[in-house]
Amino acid sequence: MTHKKQFKDLDFNGQVFLIGIDTHKRSWRVTIRSNQMELKIFSMNPSPKELTNYMRKNYPGGKYYSVYEAGFCGYWIHRELTDLDFINIIVNPADVPTTNKEKTNKADPIDSRKLARELENGSLKGIFIPNKQQQALRSLSRLRFQIVKKRVQIKNRIKGFLHFHGIEIPENSELSHWSGTFIVWLKLIEFSEPLDRMYLDTQIAELKYQRERTLKILRTIRKICNENKILRYIKSIPGIGLITTFTIYAELIDIRRFKNLDHQASFVGLIPLVNSSGDKEIIKGITFRHNKHLRYLLVEAAWQAIRKDPVMTMRYNQLIKRMSKQRAIIHIAKKLLNRIRYVWLNEKEYVIGVVQ
Repeated sequence: MTHKKQFKDLDFNGQVFLIGIDTHKRSWRVTIRSNQMELKIFSMNPSPKELTNYMRKNYPGGKYYSVYEAGFCGYWIHRELTDLDFINIIVNPADVPTTNKEKTNKADPIDSRKLARELENGSLKGIFIPNKQQQALRSLSRLRFQIVKKRVQIKNRIKGFLHFHGIEIPENSELSHWSGTFIVWLKLIEFSEPLDRMYLDTQIAELKYQRERTLKILRTIRKICNENKILRYIKSIPGIGLITTFTIYAELIDIRRFKNLDHQASFVGLIPLVNSSGDKEIIKGITFRHNKHLRYLLVEAAWQAIRKDPVMTMRYNQLIKRMSKQRAIIHIAKKLLNRIRYVWLNEKEYVIGVVQ
């Protein structure tokens, strides 16, 4: 029997192969395991199709399980691997069990080996994968966040520039809120050097451009909110405005993926940081791990809710009798999250002043 015939007779029907992929823009580092044994580590082009061809050529008939870490690569690799009959998951890098040696010796082969090993051990849990429409909503929400952040940076540069030149902003509420009147005032400032005037004009033009982008996105968001009933239900809750509503919807996506309120609060980051040993338990404040697009918005919404909803006002007043205002508002934010969960699951508007 020739070597070629032996190769054709390969049959791994039903055998499980675990594949850890360390993804990069220009290449992947791949580790293949099976039956508690490491079979191969190699580099390849960043292509799900090429990986599929390799596995089908070398391990035909096998059942392929794969994993890679969430990051800049997004979900397209997952979708293509799934279409090619791989059973793939994406994991949060922080959730991958790592030895001390692996922490101190960071390298691509180590990362892919670790992923394949832990996938075989069954210690990895995949994150939620949005569909393309849901992903687009989230991208729009995060784009607005990035533009707003850039606007703040431009404003800070302008204020820093004025301070550097000893120019004080008049103590006028209309001017201090970056109104049209304030922009006109900025344009009328005289400098001894023309290049200073050019610098400020450039910053003003950039600020105007970012404002126009924000307005365009805001119109789109308002249109989506008017057409989506779940968004209307969320917006009916006191303290939650248009942007907060859209951000909540874009980040949570599917409320049913959270088995209960605590699971949902953990995703947002509204749970305590606890250290316990034996009978001793120490609470060190709020957890560091959180969704940066959601937690601060819900806390801000909670401050509004205690002013607009009598039930929230009453609960807040009870809480501050036994804890600080900062801790109390976190409790209110979690109650607000519970209201969001209620209106979303039951598909009905919130009734103000009613305990739900």
